[in-house]
Amino acid sequence: MKHILSILLVMTFFTTSFARKATWIYYPGDYEIWLGNEMQNRRTERGGFFPPFWKMDSHYVAVEFSTKLDLPAAEEIEIYVEGKYNIKLDGKILPAYDRMTIPAGKHNLNIKVYNQANVPAIYVKGKTFGSDETWKVTFEDKEWIDESGKASDTSSGTTYLNAGAWNFDSPDTPPSKFKLATTPMDAVKIENKEKGILVDFGKETFGFVKFHNLSGKGKLSVYYGESPEEALDKEYCETLDHFDFGNDSRDFVTPDSKAFRYIYIEKDNNLSFDNVSMLYEYLPLEYRGSFKCNDELINKIWDVSAYTMHLTSREFFIDGIKRDRWIWSGDAYQSYLMNYYLFFDSPSVSRTMLNLRGKDPVTSHTNTIMDYTFYWFMGIYDYLQYTGDYNFVQQFYPRMQSLMDFCLSRRNSNGMMEGLAGDWVFIDWADFKMSKSGEVSIEQLLFCRSLETMALCAKIMNDPENEKKYSALASDLREKLFTAFWSADKGAFIHNRENGKMSEQVTPYTNMFAVLFNYLDNEKTEAVKKNVLLNPDALKITTPYMRFYELEALCALGEHDYVLKEIRDYWGGMLNLGATSFWEKYNPDEKGTEHLAMYGRPYGKSLCHAWGASPIYLLGKYYIGVKPEKEGYKEFSIRPVLGDLKWMEGSVPTPDGDINVYMDKQQIKVSATEGEGYLYFTSVSKPKSNTGTIEQIEKDKYKIKITSSANEYIIKGKF
Repeated sequence: MKHILSILLVMTFFTTSFARKATWIYYPGDYEIWLGNEMQNRRTERGGFFPPFWKMDSHYVAVEFSTKLDLPAAEEIEIYVEGKYNIKLDGKILPAYDRMTIPAGKHNLNIKVYNQANVPAIYVKGKTFGSDETWKVTFEDKEWIDESGKASDTSSGTTYLNAGAWNFDSPDTPPSKFKLATTPMDAVKIENKEKGILVDFGKETFGFVKFHNLSGKGKLSVYYGESPEEALDKEYCETLDHFDFGNDSRDFVTPDSKAFRYIYIEKDNNLSFDNVSMLYEYLPLEYRGSFKCNDELINKIWDVSAYTMHLTSREFFIDGIKRDRWIWSGDAYQSYLMNYYLFFDSPSVSRTMLNLRGKDPVTSHTNTIMDYTFYWFMGIYDYLQYTGDYNFVQQFYPRMQSLMDFCLSRRNSNGMMEGLAGDWVFIDWADFKMSKSGEVSIEQLLFCRSLETMALCAKIMNDPENEKKYSALASDLREKLFTAFWSADKGAFIHNRENGKMSEQVTPYTNMFAVLFNYLDNEKTEAVKKNVLLNPDALKITTPYMRFYELEALCALGEHDYVLKEIRDYWGGMLNLGATSFWEKYNPDEKGTEHLAMYGRPYGKSLCHAWGASPIYLLGKYYIGVKPEKEGYKEFSIRPVLGDLKWMEGSVPTPDGDINVYMDKQQIKVSATEGEGYLYFTSVSKPKSNTGTIEQIEKDKYKIKITSSANEYIIKGKF
């Protein structure tokens, strides 16, 4: 089942190959940085400008684009440019033509662009070729001319990358003019409150408020809220707008989009308007993944998770739509994983990773947070596994190395990471006291995984020296993780060590990640499961952020029934309180407006937060059971698990296809439109299939090869 979100499009969004098709191109990573700066600096707090507090980079202002041509006949080309530019054909500088004819034969075409305000970009269209990702680009051509006037050979001294591109495939849609799509939406209820009106749009949403036929002179105030309490609280609501009008008569749309479900409006008596509606603002994405089962609560949780994910999938994957609207690496890492099971929109992942990385020199951790640097590396690890996009590594390996060099330079004498001046050790918003000083075990574990990612990238780059270095560092750190932090008495990892003294505290974080990374042997795995993950007296996680990993670890340990119960209780608990999108944090012990408060502010909590959508990932990977086994789904595995469900069905997107699964107690149906892999299942009776050959692995456990060339596989058994 597929659902198309887009109704009105500002421009067409799709993932495609740009070869032989003209598109706007730019220096890779620059547009991602520029667009992120534009988006993140829209944040306001009660009307005040609130920019990000980490280092913000900028685009290169002068960029050269080049391509080699071999034309069978003379060809006229059109040239569109964002910036001031010159053209060189075979080394000869030409005026800035917008249309020119290139003679038949072999040629070198270079276009150099300067643009201080926006990203230098070009769009070139001919009959047989156009600007695309095969063009080379550099920000420094290192050209020089000797005393005879001969130009230097720049090929050996200049670093060229393949051009960056997204979806700007028309000369009328240059990168600098990008906007999200909008579509009109009506309010579901308008009522008089206090000195104004309270408008309810029925669910959490994002966009511009529209006043129909606004006329007169005076002041108009708009107070936004994710709850009616917030919208009506003029002193403490997180976002608001004040407008002054002088004898206006028109439809008025607020200039900035905001998150809200409710808006409270007050106006001067000399102002009037006929109606209030909104323009819903969004990134048009297709729900390629799906999930449905016999349990309507689980279905509702999946639907609201998908909507939450959609709301926070904008120019980039952001944290929450009301307060920050920033690109946080820890939040984004989970969005990448959920995206692979809902949209499979690879450009959104790479855009977000490139913005987060920024440029050299590295002066701080990503978002200033140590663990968020490590999630950035881990995002690359998963990106390769799901997409098979080696080009990303080939383009940006130097930026990976410089970020890792920064981390390596900040190790202590034990070769471990600990927070230094300017470092934020975040981990989680916890309701229990937790030290973040000294050597924190979860940071060492995430650092180890990051080193393993670098070793993988070095192998892709055919860099054996660094592959060996990163592998050795990872192996050494992994060993230290056990010698320094594993407690045989507690059967778990200890939280931290400070000034050489080990703490007594056991937190869930290191333990559940060790399960996910397969760092534990069978004995230690069982100990963590018993002493931490299923221990009713263990410290409790109250954020969807870390519940994501906790429940994934339990799924990996085969606790599917337990996880379904937790999903029903935790996410169902938010639904019982009226949630229409999932929250930044949920503590069932809180009451009333306590659920709205955070950061010492009565409405500081985000009621639409990306990390709240994790059931999409859990249900897709561990119940429908699909995951890639080789990069880009060239090979996949399907391990469906019903848990306590009677039946389920769903679709998991792949780079160029889908894997569809249905399961009940008597049959499994599977079809795939890309790649090949194996369906693994347990049946207490001897199974039969309508096609293919079932192989028995051990008692009651079987597998069957699934190919994309065959029709639907139907396996009968007792599951």
